[in-house]
Amino acid sequence: MTQKIFLCALFCILFFTGYAQNCSYTFKGTVTDYHDGTSIFGATVYLKNLDRYTTTDYQGKFEIKNLCKGELQVIFSHVSCETKEVLINLTEDTFKEFNLEHHIEDLKEVRITSATGLKNKTAQTTVLKTDIIDKYSSQNLGDALKNISGVSSVNTGNTIVKPMINGLHSSRVILMTNGVRLQDQEWGIEHAPNIDINTAEKITVIKGANALEFGGDAIGGVIVVEPNRIILKDSLYGKSILTGQTNGQGFSLHSSLSKSTKKGWYLNAKTTLKNYGDFESPDYVLTNTGLKSQAFSVQTGLKKFESGFNVYYTYLKNEIGILKSSHLGNIEDLVNAINSDNPLVVDDFSYTINAPRQEVTHQLVKADLYKRYKKLGKLKVQYDYQNNQRLEFDLRIGADKNKPAIDLNLSSHAVNTSFEFDSKSNQTYKVGFMGAYQNNFADPNTGVKRLIPDYDKYDLGVFTIGNFLLNDKTSLDVGVRYDFNYINAKKFYFKSRWRERNYDNEFSTLIIGDFNTQWLVNPEFKYHNFSSSLGVSHELNPQNSFIFNYALASRAPNPSELFSDGLHHSAARIELGDLRMKQETSNRLSTSYHFNNEKTALLVELFVNHIRNFMYIEPNGTEQTIRGAFPVWIYKSTNASLFGIDINWLQKITDQINFNNKTSFIRGKDIVNSTDLIDIPAAKTQNSFGYTNKKWHQFNANFESEFVFKQNLFPDTNFEVFIPTTNSNVLVDVSSTPNSYHLLNFNTDATFKLSQKTNVTIGITVTNILNTNYREYLNRLRYFADDLGRNYLLQLNFKY
Repeated sequence: MTQKIFLCALFCILFFTGYAQNCSYTFKGTVTDYHDGTSIFGATVYLKNLDRYTTTDYQGKFEIKNLCKGELQVIFSHVSCETKEVLINLTEDTFKEFNLEHHIEDLKEVRITSATGLKNKTAQTTVLKTDIIDKYSSQNLGDALKNISGVSSVNTGNTIVKPMINGLHSSRVILMTNGVRLQDQEWGIEHAPNIDINTAEKITVIKGANALEFGGDAIGGVIVVEPNRIILKDSLYGKSILTGQTNGQGFSLHSSLSKSTKKGWYLNAKTTLKNYGDFESPDYVLTNTGLKSQAFSVQTGLKKFESGFNVYYTYLKNEIGILKSSHLGNIEDLVNAINSDNPLVVDDFSYTINAPRQEVTHQLVKADLYKRYKKLGKLKVQYDYQNNQRLEFDLRIGADKNKPAIDLNLSSHAVNTSFEFDSKSNQTYKVGFMGAYQNNFADPNTGVKRLIPDYDKYDLGVFTIGNFLLNDKTSLDVGVRYDFNYINAKKFYFKSRWRERNYDNEFSTLIIGDFNTQWLVNPEFKYHNFSSSLGVSHELNPQNSFIFNYALASRAPNPSELFSDGLHHSAARIELGDLRMKQETSNRLSTSYHFNNEKTALLVELFVNHIRNFMYIEPNGTEQTIRGAFPVWIYKSTNASLFGIDINWLQKITDQINFNNKTSFIRGKDIVNSTDLIDIPAAKTQNSFGYTNKKWHQFNANFESEFVFKQNLFPDTNFEVFIPTTNSNVLVDVSSTPNSYHLLNFNTDATFKLSQKTNVTIGITVTNILNTNYREYLNRLRYFADDLGRNYLLQLNFKY
């Protein structure tokens, strides 16, 4: 009885104590937009630990009454905002102001359109997403980009693929990787971009100079390679892709792993290995064309809405064989090789990579941080360092057999800072500054005359960009940029070459040393480059829209165009630059028409590009060296005009069957000499039928027909050489273009679930199904051999 009385008394005490607790506190506040401070109507305010909620009124205000003293877990959410969670220690009536990021959905939409980080809706852009990138895991960036109409490539064989946008490449195309402008001696036609395609989640091609944030010299366009998005939740995920192929009898292995937390911390690492032997044409082995590649990258940082930082490192090493029959011993062998239907050297298949070959190592380190300022915008500061080591090995004997003929080390430092004013929903502004220093060291211990000299290069750039929403259907983008370039080089010229190039009078003041048969000269050049862009997009109705663009871009000559003087081993030719080169100026007009409905998506892009002081290289005879006979190619400049059209038409035939056509046509004219430009890609059309059945393990199948027309418009650069053994002159045909060709390709894949969190996609691809003999006009080795024959690829893509 006593025990029952005690429990009853205790219950009463606890009850009245709780009842007496003060639960009359009020929690109220306002929810506003972080950028411009405007009120957010209809935001949900949820007290998680009390399971109570309310919503904001038209003034962004809310109020919750009858709350007890203690901690409140408050979650703010809105249909177009990023959810925000805060802890409130309630000790009295409390009023607070809360900010949400109300532009998050707009930013996602812009990334789909342009992937530039800018709210630029007027640029001509095309995006390659993860599913396509994964299919090209065993190949390279240039191969993947050829899926985009208007994008082709300049090849040196099949492993060195350099992207070309609307007929322009190398220094005219900026390549951005994870926010860093790639610096890897891109001036060389046979220098493929040093990027592991597996580091990309999304690749965007921007045609023309409509991304001034990245540089004012993007006369051809910009390629933006973006890494994986950071998921703000506790997660651990990854994927591994294994690809084997018959042509080259090799494999590629890629693996990645990512860790992220809800608080914003993240870490991801990726690695890729590739190993291929000699590739084959339909009729013979392409001797010494193997590839060995190793790549690794790691990225970590903290991502929050108001601030964050990122640190990134990547390493890439490629060992690339150059077709053996492209390097010969004398003039007669060279003439026979160019005029022969088959290569003069065909050995048995091998995984060994001998000279001539390249060894290229590229390293990149980047650190950036950002800070958002309420009702103002976002500040970003970035530093990056790159080192590119290029070794080119020629056919040598004796003690120098393993010594490189070219040894170039390029070191680059860059600092970028920008501020984006985005407090107003209908207009944004971005201003930025760039400073860069670059040093090129050409090791003289190769025993071979250096093709590119030692030089120091300094770059400064400032830009401003404005994006304006004029009304619901029309937007306007404008931008201006100024760049200053200074280059200071030291170079040896043979006196005979100096006189041959007629440098005696114009550049005699550059001579700083006399070394018997050579001059030591110290060229210094300064360039002031102005660029601008103007774009308008207009939506006629939900199905039809137009984009109009004008872009002014200017580009300083690159080191190759200025200083080349000797044998470029991996290109198998002697290249001569010209100190008289002036900066290149482009005026580009373009328009795009978009049509979209439930069954049809049509994109038609037209452009015309007038380029003053257009720099190009063309053959000009042959020259005998102690290492053999090689064609001589000379850099020249002229005024040029390019125009073309790109078409992408996707037609949904049924819910499971679709048809896709991609067609590109371009023409280039030398206005001064009234001739056609060299190295303009031939017209091409790709037609494919795709079948998808989601019920059959996400089954996909695609059959593609690719037809490349013969390029009938080209300059006559043929020349004659004297053959001592026959005491006769022979015409060397380096101008005539290959015949048109037609290729059939097929790929299919299906996805199977291995466990709750693991699945595997099995893909099979067959290229050049009919084993067609063909030569591509823009393949530098077309003079010596056919392109690739049939190839079977099997790919296993594990996601976990």
